Amino acid sequence: MDFSPVLAYAFDWLNLLLRWAHVIVAIAWIGSSFYFVWLDNTLTPPEDKALRDKGVGGELWAVHGGGFYNPQKYAGVPPKLPAHLHWFYWESYSTWLTGFALFTALYLFNAGTFLIDKTVHDWPPVAAIHAALGFLVGFWLIYDVICRTLGKGKHGDAIVGACIFAVVVFASWLACQLFAGRAAFLLVGAMMATSMSANVFFWIIPGQRKVIASMKAGEPVDPVHGQRGKQRSVHNTYFTLPVLFAMLSNHYGWAYGHPQNWLVLVLIMVAGALIRQFFVLRHKTEVAGKPAPWAWAVAGVAVLLGVIVWLAPQPQPRQAAVPSETPAQLFTQAQAVVQQRCVLCHNAQLANKGVMLHTPDLLQSHAQQVYQQAVVLKAMPMNNATQITEAERALLGRWFQSTQAGQAGPKSSP
Repeated sequence: MDFSPVLAYAFDWLNLLLRWAHVIVAIAWIGSSFYFVWLDNTLTPPEDKALRDKGVGGELWAVHGGGFYNPQKYAGVPPKLPAHLHWFYWESYSTWLTGFALFTALYLFNAGTFLIDKTVHDWPPVAAIHAALGFLVGFWLIYDVICRTLGKGKHGDAIVGACIFAVVVFASWLACQLFAGRAAFLLVGAMMATSMSANVFFWIIPGQRKVIASMKAGEPVDPVHGQRGKQRSVHNTYFTLPVLFAMLSNHYGWAYGHPQNWLVLVLIMVAGALIRQFFVLRHKTEVAGKPAPWAWAVAGVAVLLGVIVWLAPQPQPRQAAVPSETPAQLFTQAQAVVQQRCVLCHNAQLANKGVMLHTPDLLQSHAQQVYQQAVVLKAMPMNNATQITEAERALLGRWFQSTQAGQAGPKSSP
């Protein structure tokens, strides 16, 4: 008995459930992160003397869901620890764990298909897997050293930011030289997301635990823990939008399939960071009664518009059929290309994405999808694993356009 369809079905469910869980916990983590950044930047000094005497440095009044809220932040540490203290860390850990599990199931387990594009770099799957893991670990180690050694002095934050940006640019370029474009984009996002979660695991939460331990022991609290935690938390805020783009990019072949795909990735991540900077500063200017810092938002949108114009396809004249090609001949030739280049993954036994192309009727019913994925986006075959040629893509385009003109090729029963 052939259990391949059952295994493929089970793997699809694993993919779905891991992706669903990853999105859920990521929303929880990013939501709480955005909320606390906003809260920090919108707190105002308390007017109540009793609050100031308790050490409260800022407060906020808010209304949500029919209730009134009054969050308060202490300038240092509270005079007394509460019995119940909520910690924010499982959102981060769960996001990384589900993300790495999904990355393992989709990319590492199928490295030959998803990590490797032989036209980019032809190497064995084992080497590609080790290199991918090296990106996750290596970026964190380099990033952590930069933060620990260069983040001092008046211009420490600017120097750290510039160095991190340079490392991200280099990593983006290198990933696009080694891996399939789709995997390269995802890997850059994953390495940044790994550092975000590592910041929480290695610095933010341990620093908070040391503060509480000092309080319980009646010892003075070292302010360095708060400074380090704040530094890493700010970095996480600016990483968020670039990481989200990298995670969503696998749906857009025109982005990761561009000849200068590494530059596309860097520019869109820069746009995300600029837009995030606008929102961070906007919270501060609202409280101070100053105009919103629209220049940051305009700069981010300008970068995006520049990328949009740069990547825009040139208008192409409608492909006309070669005079000697009849609609029936076009269909026969297109079917031969699909049989050679596409049916390996789209057949009765392995219907990737629910698409089967192994019969004339099935090919006709999926004509639009074949045209979109293989001709317009050039996203299929995946990483061009079957080495489809530009001439064959053009042939598929002429066949599809003949069907649009009401000249569909012959149909036959399977």
